Amino acid sequence: MLTEHFYTVFRVAFDPHRDYPLGSKRPDLVATPGGIPLAELTLQGDGVQATELRATPATLRLQAEVADATGRSQLADNLLRAAELAPLPDDTILAIYTALRPRRSSAVELESWADRLESLGAPLNAELVRDALRVYAARGMLAT
Repeated sequence: MLTEHFYTVFRVAFDPHRDYPLGSKRPDLVATPGGIPLAELTLQGDGVQATELRATPATLRLQAEVADATGRSQLADNLLRAAELAPLPDDTILAIYTALRPRRSSAVELESWADRLESLGAPLNAELVRDALRVYAARGMLAT
């Protein structure tokens, strides 16, 4: 609860059915990685950097709730993995993408990526890499 001058503002819980799309129905929940609220974001002027035009982990998790509430569990899972990756540097994400291409990595290299992802706070992505490792091993698609 926020109290400001003569009125009181109550925070309203997020409802994935009622509050979609977030940008128009709950812009108070959407901000840039640098904390600029959606209502204050403009594309004109000098203040906006490309890094401010990315989805934040919090917004991706809210979008995952919306997807899950509408029965789109695979999309929800993808959005949760994206939320884990959002704070990582672009070069790290590109390196993971490259490592996951068939015949690009050995079992040891993929397990190393899974361990690193866990240490970076991305356990869902670590699980995805380990799933890929198992499939690649079964299909003979690991680097030799």
